[in-house]
Amino acid sequence: MADASRIHPLAGRKVANPAVTLTPAEPAARLSLRARPDAVAALSKALGVKLPEMPKRSATSKSGGRAALWLGPDEWLVIDTAGGDPLADCAKVKALHSAVDISHRNTAILVEGKGAEATLSAGCPQDLSLTVFPVGACSRTILGKIEVVIWRTGETAFRVECWRSFSAYAFDFLEEAARDAPIAA
Repeated sequence: MADASRIHPLAGRKVANPAVTLTPAEPAARLSLRARPDAVAALSKALGVKLPEMPKRSATSKSGGRAALWLGPDEWLVIDTAGGDPLADCAKVKALHSAVDISHRNTAILVEGKGAEATLSAGCPQDLSLTVFPVGACSRTILGKIEVVIWRTGETAFRVECWRSFSAYAFDFLEEAARDAPIAA
């Protein structure tokens, strides 16, 4: 696993208004995982989290420190915020799979508050309403001009995963959108 103590690209940035709060997420270990259906059970066991097999689904470990987000029929984003090493856990699995540490490629922005959905919707064409995109839903999509992964972590909370090199753009975009977010949603 890569050293996650690298300087955060959004260090010191935060936006808080009555409708929405934008905060850089704490460093995390991230893994891009690809596997065939016959490897899912073994990988789930090794990671301590059942890899979701349905579109737009996520799953978290019992401790809550590790999550697996479904990105495609054979693709997941694994996020570990508890200091674990998902790459080492996958290395123990004999079934054919591809696991790549992307801890330094990605970073995340937490978007929380009554205006979180409206803030994200300013740049995302996907319907993020609670009825269509419930708690636990996740999707690889776009925000403005960049690719992101949006994960709904609560009724009024989202985690936006993006590449570090696009993180300033993503934060600036969300900050601008937050200015227009309605206070009562």
